[in-house]
Amino acid sequence: MGETIPHWLTKQADLAPTKIAIELDDGSTTTFQELKEESQIFARKLAHIGVKEGTHVGILSNNSVTMLTAIHALSYLGAVGVLLNTRLTSNELNYQLRDAEVNVLLTSGSFKNQEMQLDVPFIYRFSEIHSTVEKEVMLKSELVLDDIFTIIYTSGTTGFPKGVIHTYGNHWWSSIGSVLNLGLNPNDKWLIPLPIFHVSGLSTSIKSVIYGMPIYLLEKFDVGIVHNALMKKGITIASVVSVMVQKLLERLGNDGYPCSLRCLLLGGGPAPRPMLVRAKEKNIPIFQSYGMTETSSQIVTLSPQDALEKVGSAGKPLFPAQLKITELDNDSVGEIMVKGPMVTKGYYKNEEANKKSFHQGWLATGDMGYVDEDGFLYVVDRRKDLIISGGENVYPSEIESVLSGIRQISEVGVTGKTDETWGQVPVAYIVKKDTISTEEILDYAKERLAKYKLPKEIHFVKELPRNASNKLVRSKLADLKRN
Repeated sequence: MGETIPHWLTKQADLAPTKIAIELDDGSTTTFQELKEESQIFARKLAHIGVKEGTHVGILSNNSVTMLTAIHALSYLGAVGVLLNTRLTSNELNYQLRDAEVNVLLTSGSFKNQEMQLDVPFIYRFSEIHSTVEKEVMLKSELVLDDIFTIIYTSGTTGFPKGVIHTYGNHWWSSIGSVLNLGLNPNDKWLIPLPIFHVSGLSTSIKSVIYGMPIYLLEKFDVGIVHNALMKKGITIASVVSVMVQKLLERLGNDGYPCSLRCLLLGGGPAPRPMLVRAKEKNIPIFQSYGMTETSSQIVTLSPQDALEKVGSAGKPLFPAQLKITELDNDSVGEIMVKGPMVTKGYYKNEEANKKSFHQGWLATGDMGYVDEDGFLYVVDRRKDLIISGGENVYPSEIESVLSGIRQISEVGVTGKTDETWGQVPVAYIVKKDTISTEEILDYAKERLAKYKLPKEIHFVKELPRNASNKLVRSKLADLKRN
């Protein structure tokens, strides 16, 4: 047996039994003691249907207290939670269920049609588990840091998705790295508008238990609900992606957020600089971060003292983490490599991917970036999104950042298109919020971008393709129906 710690939920329930663990928008709350008791009851009911140590249990659910209860219940049994994206098709879900060797699937009541088509031996709704009886079974009082806790699949935009293994130690060190950077205040309350089936939402729910900090849990992002929570519910930290910030800025108008809001933790890839500048002008504390499923959420984050001075940077590696850039073609931009105890031990049953991605303890992220003279990371783009036009590297995020500075543009996505002369050329897909012509957009861009970076085509669309975390999916831009 490896290094152990006391079971984190049991420990927190002992330290602060009456402290709020989860708050919902309807005002209902769950204390740490209640969360522990409900999770242990759920664990004994899962044991009754055959879940035991090592069982791979799929969870297909939107954010809810019951979903969190189920995840904690698995930790009391030593079972492995496979968190599934609710927006996937049955075929996509079946691939992940088979690949992760899922024996039991737990769902909320919202996925009846999908359940009938899913290839898994046993499927139970949460309500069915609640109505079953408990089995007397020894629950875990300790957590082994090297044991697998969860598996979350990557998006699979290049080939088949890969199952990222997260140990208890990965989640533990992710929490420790974050708190050493952001600090912990007695009045902290962390808003989760991102899905728990993605690593950002999951990691924050684990931080809650380790820190003894309440989370304000939303089923999904809604700009009105999030705005109201930030203004009136005592939120101090919120996890967001760029499109959420853009919508919140528009909703905020000329108002400002309460001074109790000390951090909007921004992930999900490079952020448009005009948006960051607008946020800075309104004294909104945006802390950019960099992370991925493989790093158990953030691994590089701006610190409070640097947030306003290093606009556009993702910050420096968190205390337990390391970072280096593998330079390409004598350019300062190269592939981002990371190392640390929050980094996954590998992909489930995928030795080929493991050999490709891990090198002497370092993870090759597939992301492009550079480090400035002060050691701050700037993320440029995903390597797979890079456009090579006439031998020049063109980064879609740079073009997106420039065009997002146009008042009439709501959202913009850029991808490459094959070109006989240049190899590839950039193409922009734009969601308008006011009337604007292609010529006006190009005139604006010509003053701010080199000629080879200018979009060779501009298409106006109704919306951009995004995943469940509201991240732009550039690989699907070319499939859009144009206005």
